Amino acid sequence: MVGALAGGATSASSAPLVLDGLSIPGSPLAHVLVVVGATVAIWVGSGWLEESAETLSGYYGLPAVVQGSVVVAIGSSFPELVSVLVTAAVGVFDMGVGALVGSAIFNILVIPALSGLGTDEPLEASRAIVYKEAQFYMIAVSALVVTFALAVIYYPVSTEPIVGELTRPLAVIPLSLYGLYLFIQYQDVDDAAMDRLRSGVDVRREWAKLAAGLLVIVVTVERLVASVESLSATFGVPEFLAGITVVAAATSLPDTLVSVRTARENRGATSLGNVLGSNTFDLLVAIPVGVLIVGSAEINFSTAVPMLGVLTVATVLLFALLRTDLRLTTAESYALLVAYLLFVGWIVTETVGLTGVLRGV
Repeated sequence: MVGALAGGATSASSAPLVLDGLSIPGSPLAHVLVVVGATVAIWVGSGWLEESAETLSGYYGLPAVVQGSVVVAIGSSFPELVSVLVTAAVGVFDMGVGALVGSAIFNILVIPALSGLGTDEPLEASRAIVYKEAQFYMIAVSALVVTFALAVIYYPVSTEPIVGELTRPLAVIPLSLYGLYLFIQYQDVDDAAMDRLRSGVDVRREWAKLAAGLLVIVVTVERLVASVESLSATFGVPEFLAGITVVAAATSLPDTLVSVRTARENRGATSLGNVLGSNTFDLLVAIPVGVLIVGSAEINFSTAVPMLGVLTVATVLLFALLRTDLRLTTAESYALLVAYLLFVGWIVTETVGLTGVLRGV
């Protein structure tokens, strides 16, 4: 899932940061403050987005699994989508894809763990989550690997590391699979035949709140990416690493808050559905849309395969833990956190050169 561009643009660290007509000195401290402020703004905007999406889901009578895996998931994944679009537009696609990598692995391992630890009882799953959402997500990972492989086979760029060009026609493949995912969810809604909850819902107000949340996220993610890009240039941090840490943490915050909150409300299906649905959206929509905008992107297959392998292992681990009695216990939650710490440790060893599994980062 990692795209390594042949030459990402970097901004001068000394250049001033312009925010709504106000020029801010381009010092590292100023950019750190912007990153913190943008993260808070993303949290606020995502809160509006998710609250309105959840209310509208109830109004239109959507089942809990569909609420979590489609409506709330797309809402909470919007920061990741915007980060890819912004980085694609400014020429640092590596950072945006890195953010998706970090966010996806964080979502799979950390969010279910925090949701499980945030409740007094084990986090309840369901057969729909285990046998439909988790398995479809593994199909999504496989489909992205096939798409990247086709880029290497038909549009090769280099052999060491193995790099191929991901074009617009190839980007349509994962997007088509997401269309199938939406069709399956639509069939579930039709089969459920739930009544709409019409009382006490101001539909116009909820749609306006949703639009406001989208606008806040678009503006603040753009500022976040600009500041992280400047900080990475100042301290010599690779764009991919900056994306997989800082940007990923900031854009994963909405998913975390939504899943933990719904878990505390004893809605385990919605909580876990949000995690898996968000990752499915990120893999099958966010990356392809970024490619559709820029026209093409060079994909480092030598990096993509190991990272997608980590995603696959993390998903299988979550699948296996959820399948035991269809719940996530405290011990299993801690096991997921340990797995994430091992992943972070591996990324650190790759960054400092102790290991060389990832090529061309």
